[in-house]
Amino acid sequence: MAERVDVRMPLLAAGAWLAGLAAQLLPGPLLGLAAGLVLLAALAAVARDRGRLTTVAAVVLVVAAVGCSAAVRAEQTATNPVADLARERAAVTVTGTVVADPRPVEGGFADRVLTRLEVVEVTGRGTTTRLVTRVLVLGDEPWAEVRLGSTVRVTGRLDTAEGEDLAGVLVAGTPQLLAGPGPWWRGADAVRSSIRDAVAHRPADQAALVPALVTGDDQLLDEELEEDFRTTGLTHLLAVSGTNLTLVVGFLLLLARWCGVRGRGMYVVGALGIVGFVLLARTEPSVLRAAVMGSVALLALGVHALQRGFRALGVAVVVLLLVQPGLAVSPGFALSVLATAGILVLAPVWRDALARWTPRWVAEAVAVPLAAQLACTPVVAALSGEVSLVAVAANLVVAPVVGPATVLGLAGGLVGLVWEPAGRVLGTGAGWCVGWIVAVADRGADLPTAAVGWGTGPVALALLAVGCVLLALALRPLLARRSTALALAAVLAVVVLVRPPTPGWPAGDWVLAMCDVGQGDALVLRSGPGEAVVVDAGPEPGPVDRCLDDLGVERVPLVVLTHFHADHVDGLAGVLDGRAVGAVETTPVLDPAGGVADVDAAAAAAGLEVRAASYGATRRVGQVTLQALWPLPTATTRPTGEPGESANDGSVVLLAEVAGVRVLLTGDLEPPGQAALARALPGLRVDVLKLPHHGSRYQDLPFLASLEAQVVLVSVGRDNDYGHPADDVLGPLAAAGAEVRRTDEDGDVLVLATADGPATRTRR
Repeated sequence: MAERVDVRMPLLAAGAWLAGLAAQLLPGPLLGLAAGLVLLAALAAVARDRGRLTTVAAVVLVVAAVGCSAAVRAEQTATNPVADLARERAAVTVTGTVVADPRPVEGGFADRVLTRLEVVEVTGRGTTTRLVTRVLVLGDEPWAEVRLGSTVRVTGRLDTAEGEDLAGVLVAGTPQLLAGPGPWWRGADAVRSSIRDAVAHRPADQAALVPALVTGDDQLLDEELEEDFRTTGLTHLLAVSGTNLTLVVGFLLLLARWCGVRGRGMYVVGALGIVGFVLLARTEPSVLRAAVMGSVALLALGVHALQRGFRALGVAVVVLLLVQPGLAVSPGFALSVLATAGILVLAPVWRDALARWTPRWVAEAVAVPLAAQLACTPVVAALSGEVSLVAVAANLVVAPVVGPATVLGLAGGLVGLVWEPAGRVLGTGAGWCVGWIVAVADRGADLPTAAVGWGTGPVALALLAVGCVLLALALRPLLARRSTALALAAVLAVVVLVRPPTPGWPAGDWVLAMCDVGQGDALVLRSGPGEAVVVDAGPEPGPVDRCLDDLGVERVPLVVLTHFHADHVDGLAGVLDGRAVGAVETTPVLDPAGGVADVDAAAAAAGLEVRAASYGATRRVGQVTLQALWPLPTATTRPTGEPGESANDGSVVLLAEVAGVRVLLTGDLEPPGQAALARALPGLRVDVLKLPHHGSRYQDLPFLASLEAQVVLVSVGRDNDYGHPADDVLGPLAAAGAEVRRTDEDGDVLVLATADGPATRTRR
């Protein structure tokens, strides 16, 4: 007999979530109108059936409570003294506690350290105030040594911040340590450090993945590995999730039972395990959310699992939104709730259907990741712009080792505190397990159709959501029969393993491709069949690798990196992956140093040396004629000013000709460099212009117009924070007759050689 589900708590959760969304997204008048409509709907429901009075009243009460909580928190954050000083961009001295691990980040001009500070005292404009609020700290290198839980005093300048939980951004000076972290933080740090030490002797990817899997410590992860995990739907393993807590606490409960603990003692062990997990993984909102969702999974075990799980999930959502209403607009919160709901609602149905013709453990192993993935697919597509086709298979294949890897990694850290060699032995076991996960992610991401692109607009996402609902309804009868289930699996395997042709892509007469790599550059000059010169590689390996695959490029005789900013060089590994590469050339301006080191390391791993592009030399690379026009031989090879400041104007500028089409590739050349180029090459004319610096408003517009390009290419990321490209740059060029193509609107762009001059074809 099917278990009946009490939907009252899920209904309260839905009301709380909608209230949180409305409070975060709607302006005041619309919010008031929405509140009125909710009240009218409640009155109408009660009028139709007075038996619903209790449920309706509870929903209205929860909606009002979450809305009021959001309003109070927003008011407290926006109107406290720190926020007022941030709006004035005031110089202040603050005292507070570090509440997040300092994280080094690469900036456009200098490397900085990010952390969060819970401010308890602020002095600014001659007034000292005691309060409790949080700020984002942007500090220099000394901040990297400040440990979580430390109390510090620091002087800096405040600026405004985005996010309902932050009163401001503090551009901070050197911190003065007032007190170190408490014993609980020191203990958690010791365990985290011991986990890293237990796997330090393993290969780099294993040494990075074990801490990420156990505690969410992802600072050592390689970007290419993260990209592979995104493509294969394994990203949840790189962050703290409810699965982590379930595995860790479940292991502790089994250990306690083996030691003879029974009854209420098991609840004590479970509670201590949850608290210890939170301290180990840090008390950030994502960790607290994961702890709550993991607790829901634990409560759902045993008899009446669906009823208990649904009730616990509803309570968890309501409590979390009451405490932190901002979670309503958090993608991580949505993914956690949807995955848990999918596992509770869909997985048992599909498991029972599969169990008609497969062993129950196989049915369970297939149904759980399938339910979680399908429930989360629309949100994942909204975030990444793609739908993974290998996610279910990848999660199924790695599932047997996730538990052992997590438990062995944690055990290695704990045992290593007492006896380091024993900790390394356990760490070796964890490394073997995650080695399998890395192999699955790597091989899965390389499959021809591991993921398909999907629009992030409302219509595309609505269609995807409807499709997921229809698939969820249709899967039960399909999975219940061996023939239809195996046929579905076979169709999916064919789709994944055989890259479907894209009609007309690439066109046979293409000479230049501009790859859609987001906010960055990656240009491809066709030098022969299956062969191309690549100019810049974008900010990540995945997009440029995908673009070259789609173009059928197997050999790259030359890679030119115009300068060393991350949005031009960080995707180099994607160009090198699986292709025969002849040489890597760069600008002689070695700035910023971090980008130089990354390029050298990636090239060395492929057995290549990096050399400077030769100024003025004209040469042929297959069907491409190339000449480097900039920088001049007199350019300094060392950085001037702040790190990264001299990089843009040190960009390699290339004049290329392919099949009679003249192309000017400009990197991120700034107006001074453009003006110098105009003086050095008067009368220069081209057919195609790659607009400098993603269409930034800072251009030498007379020089760009004088080139008389028929096609202007703009490589730019959608919804970027820089205002690229600027309308006052594109407008005059378009008015002069140029055809403007931009990756944020057109996707990948091909330039074709025709009898009437260059033409374009777009992917989107």
